[in-house]
Amino acid sequence: MSKKPLILVSNDDGITSKGIRVLVNVMKKLGEVIVVAPDSPQSGMGHAITIGETLRLYEEDIFDDVKAYKSSGTPADCVKLAKHYVLKDRTPDLVVSGINHGSNTSISVLYSGTMSAAIEGALEGLPSVGFSLCDYSSKADFSHTEEYVYKICKQVLENGISKGVALNVNFPPKRNESIKGIKVCRQAHAKWQEEFSERFDPNGRKYFWMAGNFVNFDKGEDNDEWAIANNYVSIVPCQYDLTAHHAIKQLNEDWDWPQLEK
Repeated sequence: MSKKPLILVSNDDGITSKGIRVLVNVMKKLGEVIVVAPDSPQSGMGHAITIGETLRLYEEDIFDDVKAYKSSGTPADCVKLAKHYVLKDRTPDLVVSGINHGSNTSISVLYSGTMSAAIEGALEGLPSVGFSLCDYSSKADFSHTEEYVYKICKQVLENGISKGVALNVNFPPKRNESIKGIKVCRQAHAKWQEEFSERFDPNGRKYFWMAGNFVNFDKGEDNDEWAIANNYVSIVPCQYDLTAHHAIKQLNEDWDWPQLEK
């Protein structure tokens, strides 16, 4: 009898979120599940880690037959704690994060706590996937994601992922028509155009509230924004190496660098 894969589950919406419960239930069909997730929402934390402050970790009896822990730390902290403390000498076969309540397409991947957990897994050399549902409604329906979460994770367990790569998976909101399929694509060229509203609290002290609009500059049909708009599941392979390799030649050849004496 083959050994069950060990699957680490985390997220950024917190251990009590609806999305992580959906993800845990699907992962239980594929292997042994361990959960280490934030004790409260950590959206927009990016790849922040806790330095100079205490990190707390408590066992939580919240999922049937699944050992789970909540942490005061960030999503990246949770994966670190899981790898180096909770699991000790055991190595996960798969790290999954989500299912995030909201989109992580395009530039949002840089700010995403969901994807930071997955990328932390990739940093550790582990096959890792972050899942997000592009629906911000408080009544968002996650049911149409389950089939695809299972299929994608089964493929990862069977075929692996390139070292240093984490998959950023986004689901369209549930619509009357069925999802058309899966698109492996690139990150769209889009960004948030922020606005800061100046306000005053009841004591007359100034504060600011950030708002803004999402602007998509990308007219291609091979990116994640197009896939979601056209009712496909998007998969974007992401890497933590941020080197702009195409710029190295230009910097070396066109810039006038001071020469060091030999």
